[in-house]
This record gives sequence, C-alpha cells and structure tokens, in this order.
Amino acid sequence: MSAITVKDLTKKFGDFTAVNNLSFDIEKGEVFGLLGPNGAGKSTTMAMLSTMLKPSSGQAWVNGYDILRNEDEVRKSIGIVFQDPSLDEELTAYENMDFHARLYRIPKNERQKKITELLKLVELDEKKDNLVKTYSGGMRRRLEIARGLLHEPKVLFLDEPTLGLDPQTRNHLWDYIHRLNQEKGITIILTTHYMEEADKLCHRIAIIDKGQIIALDTSEKLKNDIGGDIITIVSSEKDNLYSVVESLPGINNIEVHDSSITIGLHNAEKHVAQIVNMASESGVPIDSISIHKPTLEDVFLHFTGRTIREEEATGKEQMRMMQRSRK
Repeated sequence: MSAITVKDLTKKFGDFTAVNNLSFDIEKGEVFGLLGPNGAGKSTTMAMLSTMLKPSSGQAWVNGYDILRNEDEVRKSIGIVFQDPSLDEELTAYENMDFHARLYRIPKNERQKKITELLKLVELDEKKDNLVKTYSGGMRRRLEIARGLLHEPKVLFLDEPTLGLDPQTRNHLWDYIHRLNQEKGITIILTTHYMEEADKLCHRIAIIDKGQIIALDTSEKLKNDIGGDIITIVSSEKDNLYSVVESLPGINNIEVHDSSITIGLHNAEKHVAQIVNMASESGVPIDSISIHKPTLEDVFLHFTGRTIREEEATGKEQMRMMQRSRK
C-alpha cells in the first residue's frame, strides 16, 4: 500500500482553481517533491492532504486513511512543518517541544526521552533552555522539524522547509532531512521552488504549474527526456533564428522563449560553429550562445515555455486572487 494516494484532487476559491485534478502516489519511505513557482498549488495540495483544507472534489488517502472521513487518524499519523513560523518565541526550545508532546498526550517519561533524543538529532540539545526568539532562522527550522517528529509520524510534510535561509544553512538542513529519511525510514513530501533542493533530496519530483502536474518522474529521467545537451541562444530576431536552425540534423527538440531559443541535441559542441555560420549567412544576429547539461529549470522551461522565475510573478498574482477569494 502507498503512503499517499491522490485521485483527481481539486481545490477552487471562487472562480480561481488553485489545484486542478491532481493524481499521484507516494511510496512508503520515499522523499517526494512538489516543485513549482509560488502560486502553483503546492501549499494548497499540502493543506488538503494534511486535512487543514477540504478539497472541492477528488479523493486522497494518507497512510490508508481517507482525508475526508478519517481526519483524526490522518493527523495522528503525520508530522508537519509549516511554511510560516509556528513556534512560540517566548518559550524555550524544550518548552516548545514539551507543549507539543502534551498535545499528543505522550506520557511524561517517554516525552522527556523523545525530546532529548530529537533535540540531539537536530543539534539543539545544548541550547534547549534558550528562548526561541534568540534562535537563528536555521535553528528555528530545525526545531520545527524535531517538533514534527515527536509523535513518530509515518509521513512528514515539509512546506518550503528552507525558504528564506542562507545557502549554507539550507545545505545543512538538507543533510538533516536526508538523514531522517535514511535512518528512520520516514516518508517525506516536501514543496519547494528551489531546483537544487528538489534535485538533491527527492527520489521523485512532480513539477506543478498553474495547479496541474506537468511532469512526474525521477530528476535524472526528467532531465534525460529532454535529450542530450542544451544550447541556449539569445537573439533579437529569435523567430528568424528558429527558421534558420530548425533544419539542423540531430535536434531532439527546439523551443522559442521570450528572448531566446533552446535546442536539445547530443554533442552540442560539434554543432555550435555550424549554428553560428548558418545564422551569419542568413543575416540573423546572435547576442550570446551557451551550452549546458539539462537541469530541472530546463525541464520546466520545456513543458511551460517559461522559466520558473518568470512564473513567480504570475504565481504571486494568483496568490493574491486566492486570498481575496478566501476573504
């Protein structure tokens, strides 16, 4: 049985569809990523799966429990780290953990043992009596993860776990998440708009755009499906350039974007001179040309025609629409 099963899950806020007919399965012990820009529907999906938000239609099961019929069972079997801070800054780390453990009715002796173990796991045991308001962003995130593990959940939800953290702290936190999965076998579902985060942590990645899954597979498979190398050419006459290079032999795919063309093909280095000569003979200017191996950014670009950064502006507007609908 899968840890999570989702079938045709949909959420609407008035006329705005935040999540549109999602279907996927997450295996036990898997780290599964929902990758996409702000406003793509990632957090809304997490909110439905964790029973904080009721779907408009569709079904989902978490640890075998129906998210609509078995809300209490779902909540008992999951841990969650919210995108927004949820710690009490006027309490110490230990007090935050103790309060949370009491809510789950963990017996006193067991409670003290688990708190000590988890604070050691995230390397906060020496600062357990410090007020949370004195903690850095990375320390708070680690404490939230430890708190989410107190009741030994089978599935851990991480909503943008490293948002706003500096690169060094982000890498440190990635190590903790990887260890949790490897050592404790916890199924982890995380949302992110960081390509490197999804690449480093996730066994499989679902790329979400405008509430829909546009691609789902391992990172390597998604990148390999684009084919070979990627040549990116910036030109003020991209449409004319497309007409010139579309006949180039060996092309796996070619895409026209806002100010550039991307070409997927093998052994790109051998074709660069040919492309430059073809453009020059046709009088088409080339501003810049570069070669790289496919990335998840290229996958997103391939399926949507836009980079994930370009989608951010659209995503923020969608979030504002959703907030207005909620009001």
